Amino acid sequence: MPGHERQTFVPLLTDSEMQEGEVSIPDLLDRAVRELDGRAAPVDAVIGFWDFPISTLVPLLADRYGLHAAPLEAVVKCEHKYWSRLEQQQVTDAHPRFGLVDLDVPRLPDGMRYPVWLKPVKSYSSELAFHVEDDQGFDDAVAEIREGIGRLGRPFEQVLDRLDLPPGIAEVGGQACLVEEALSGARAATEGYVHDGEVVVYGVLDSITYPGRSSFLRHQYPSQLPDLVQKRLVEVSERVIGRVGLNWTTFSVEFFCDPDSGDVALLEINPRHSQSHAELFAAVDGIANHHAMVQLALGRAPDLPTGEGPYEIAAKWYHRRFEDGVLRRGPSPGEIERIEREIPGVRLTPVPREGQRLSELLGQDSYSFELTDVIVGARDEAELQAKYERAVGALTYEFD
Repeated sequence: MPGHERQTFVPLLTDSEMQEGEVSIPDLLDRAVRELDGRAAPVDAVIGFWDFPISTLVPLLADRYGLHAAPLEAVVKCEHKYWSRLEQQQVTDAHPRFGLVDLDVPRLPDGMRYPVWLKPVKSYSSELAFHVEDDQGFDDAVAEIREGIGRLGRPFEQVLDRLDLPPGIAEVGGQACLVEEALSGARAATEGYVHDGEVVVYGVLDSITYPGRSSFLRHQYPSQLPDLVQKRLVEVSERVIGRVGLNWTTFSVEFFCDPDSGDVALLEINPRHSQSHAELFAAVDGIANHHAMVQLALGRAPDLPTGEGPYEIAAKWYHRRFEDGVLRRGPSPGEIERIEREIPGVRLTPVPREGQRLSELLGQDSYSFELTDVIVGARDEAELQAKYERAVGALTYEFD
């Protein structure tokens, strides 16, 4: 990122501290503050580009040190899935029918029909999100959510306690269950930022799932959707981001859409940009979207180029396995290096370690396990597909 060689980046907390087991927001804040206060150099910005709890730690730390960041309440309006739907409802009808499920006396709300999605009001990476098609599936999903909801719900309530919540949200809390009628159609996402109150959308991406499944196959940039659909995605994004009050931050908004009719439906608002898209913007536009995050945190307007990268289109592919197992052999560093050398524009990152059970991986959805993240840059979609299939075909994985 141009100019950032003059800056010093200081890691505050590790992945394991923030994502493994049940976290404590006060403990994480104390550790971060001790690290920052112990430094002789001043703190000029605080950044983070992962989900909860990082998304809420950034505004808390920025507020302590008088730095630029989104207001905590605006972030929580996005993070709390039920509150987010209520805010969206004020400015658009581009959302599914939704309601709450009482986990003690669970039933489908009146007027809703299967298929639906059940999910905690606070989750990420589709953790504890279940696609339900009948009463038995509903009961099974409720049982799993009831058992696991506290892992993120309890620390999320530590954040809610810092806000003056509307009565309806205070009553719901952070360990409630949301139900939404299932959406269908093509998946897409917008990326943007808010600089001093101005909402700017700088990219539209396609989010393509495995055939017949909800798990992502790839994210690709730029979108291949019709211009009118992309315009609608941008308009809805600008409206809801303005409504929730985000400022001095990047964001991404996920959608379903119908390329033929132009109809769009908002899935969720993320009060951060997507780190999964960073290399795609670098490949096509010449700079990673992390640049916008850093500039905003420093109180500056991002200056993002367009079309200055080496490729016309780029994608992050998710090479997955749809059943559990223990990885006995994965591709070696030498094999990875050879594949990347032989296929220009390809970068491979294996996810599980040898000897690891796939169900023990962090941040997986409820239906599949990532084996390899595959970044591909190409001239067009056909070359994108061919490079991916060639790369994955050369990988070796063995499981018990």
